[in-house]
Amino acid sequence: MPTEFTMPKLGLTMEEGTILEWLVADGTAVGSGTAVLRVETDKVETDVEIPDGGRLQIVGEVGTVYRCGERIGWLLGDGDVAPLSVGAAPAVPATPVVLVDADGSAVVVPIAPVAADAGGRLLASPFAHRRAGELGVDIRSVVGTGPGGRIVSEDVEAARAAGPAVAAAVPDAAVPGAAAPAPLSAAATPAVRRRVAPPATFAAAELARLVGIDLATTPILATAPDGRISRQDVADHVRSLLDKPARAAPVFAPLTQEPTSLVPLKGMRGTIATRMRASLQDMAQLTLMMDADMEAVVTDRNARKGSASVPGYTDYVMAAAARALREHPRVNSQVTAEGIALLPQVNVGIAVALDEGLMVPVVQDADQLTLEMLSARTTVLADAARSGTLKLTDLEGGTFSVSALGMFGVDGFTPVINPPNVAILGVGRLRDDVAWSADGAIRRVKRLTLSLTWDHRAFDGAPAAEFVRTICRLLDDPTTLA
Repeated sequence: MPTEFTMPKLGLTMEEGTILEWLVADGTAVGSGTAVLRVETDKVETDVEIPDGGRLQIVGEVGTVYRCGERIGWLLGDGDVAPLSVGAAPAVPATPVVLVDADGSAVVVPIAPVAADAGGRLLASPFAHRRAGELGVDIRSVVGTGPGGRIVSEDVEAARAAGPAVAAAVPDAAVPGAAAPAPLSAAATPAVRRRVAPPATFAAAELARLVGIDLATTPILATAPDGRISRQDVADHVRSLLDKPARAAPVFAPLTQEPTSLVPLKGMRGTIATRMRASLQDMAQLTLMMDADMEAVVTDRNARKGSASVPGYTDYVMAAAARALREHPRVNSQVTAEGIALLPQVNVGIAVALDEGLMVPVVQDADQLTLEMLSARTTVLADAARSGTLKLTDLEGGTFSVSALGMFGVDGFTPVINPPNVAILGVGRLRDDVAWSADGAIRRVKRLTLSLTWDHRAFDGAPAAEFVRTICRLLDDPTTLA
């Protein structure tokens, strides 16, 4: 029998994914484990493998966002037919709308029925529902041009461009007290069309009214079989607002010149912008800087030259930081509604610069690895980040981060914490410095600056300084990192 192929949940934090490309043609017979499409999440692009063999019938559209668990295709066996292809798709009766004249009189405007799948579900992509809510378009009045008549976001935008949305949905006939609209006079002035709330059940509209939500301006994903917003949809939206407190939208200054080009704030760039802004808004971030004596590290690294792999200076710092986190558990924590949660695993992320942005793959259990093992792991992760082959799981679970700018000649800087961590360590360049011996003689030494940004809600300046001092102590004796 046909099996649904749904948008997979590729990691703990993934909620939705965008289909970038189908790697096989519609109707192709594929084996278990075959990569069939490429998906973009808010963190990474990755190929998705088919869980079972069969003939793949594609439903999901390229460029469309789908929530995890939402159908994007069917896997068919010999003789199977996808449910969407069985007979004619039933029509979902559309609620009429009211066209309001300038003098307040109105007339019912019928809307043609739209197609639905075998389960009675409106054939429209989640992004089309969202755009309809944003633009005030009754999605059931839109003609779909996608596969099988599915409504896509471009259809909604085309409908909005063709004319503004009408004034309001006619009350359900089953609702007691629903008044019929007054007829429109032939001599009336030209009709004035106003924004319309997306189609919703009476219970949904009543709940929205009680909690102060304007359905005409609030994008709410409709999940009812007939395509209308249900009471549960409104409740879920309210719950999401409680889980994620609303924050003011950023205000941008007007352009002072005509730009030569425009880089969209979406994909990786958009994710970085959103997360970094949220990080600075939600945390009390401060930064301290401390010089680390690297003479012993330089000597140890020179002694390793000629071996199969030589750790980089950042590897030494990461190894020292991972061990220091064991001695200072408050730095390896997370601020929650209940308090400061001390985390048992030490998972250190390493910032990798890419042409299009920044990625932070995570070394799991970094405090349990030898310096050589940690160096080998960071090399693999950095190469995967640059080649675009990281898995979503490689980016999750970090409890602390290290960011190095020393290769660009930077001494000290102010790194921004990667939520939900409470600290991040910046690594500056290895430089020549001077020191005075006990007899007053001047000698040349190797030093670098460590910049620790921490969340003052989790711990204070003295513990932050002690943590960095522990890292410096461990770098003074690299044998502790073996």
